[in-house]
Amino acid sequence: MRSDMILILGVTGSGKGRLAFELAKAVGAEIISVDSMKVYRRMDIGTAKPPVQARKEIQYHLIDVVEPSDSFSVGLFLDMAMAGVEQIKNRGKPVIAVGGTALYIKALLYGIFDGPGGDEQIRRQLQDRAEAEGLEQLYRQLQSIDPTAAENIHPNDAKRLIRALEVFQITGKPISSLQKQWHPNQTAHDWTVIGLRRQKADASGRINSRVKTMMETGLVEEVKSLLAEDKPLGKQARCAIGYAEIIEHLQVGLSLQEVVEQVKKNTRRLAKNQRTWFKTFSGVNWLDIQPEETTQVTLERAEALLANIRDSKPPQ
Repeated sequence: MRSDMILILGVTGSGKGRLAFELAKAVGAEIISVDSMKVYRRMDIGTAKPPVQARKEIQYHLIDVVEPSDSFSVGLFLDMAMAGVEQIKNRGKPVIAVGGTALYIKALLYGIFDGPGGDEQIRRQLQDRAEAEGLEQLYRQLQSIDPTAAENIHPNDAKRLIRALEVFQITGKPISSLQKQWHPNQTAHDWTVIGLRRQKADASGRINSRVKTMMETGLVEEVKSLLAEDKPLGKQARCAIGYAEIIEHLQVGLSLQEVVEQVKKNTRRLAKNQRTWFKTFSGVNWLDIQPEETTQVTLERAEALLANIRDSKPPQ
């Protein structure tokens, strides 16, 4: 593990973003965002992007890099992230990666799972079914053949849902079993990984508070503005938690109160899925964060952890 390559992970609302910012200030690092939705421009409130002032103080990578109408893949993320790592290294600065998108973190740590090639005919059939029957039916099918994959795919994520079913039809094997070909002990890069962990009640309370703040700071108006743009929101952007539910409020007529509760519920579900993913990662140095713990205290604990790791290394 290297002290100049630090990855901070945690479930949504765990405080990892604030820790990354404070640690970057302390050590003179730049930050790589490992988040599948922060890549989209003008999707700010619902994705909880770092404040503009923070981005003036610290250089961030992989934020605001594509339009909401565009698609974005784990492969594209990895290419851009590795380019960012090289740029930061060339400037002689430490690298801090931070995020909660488990698939992107996994790619950053272990490389990309190279599944079977696509079958255009199968994919088209699945897309036709999705249009005719709805994604819910496809999701139920995935739950029956590959509950592990279903646990980690949002029911509205058409791209990943169709891909999982496509892989099953091509290979006869669940995509989750093939993904185990990734080897957790063989890291693509020598990251020092710090994980933030909170008690479930504390995490849920922070999620509820975050959703409330998002609503108060204009999430509905942000979604309205995005829907009014000339190019429509892409499928990936539309299925982002917070955005998908507000779109239902605006287009289907669900009450705002119902929608807010649904956002909280879906975010808690996301946190649960993240915890499941993170348990499969090896070499994570976990910090258990107390409800009343300040960012400064967490920073000091993280710095002490990094110092211990550095001091415990055998001499070169």
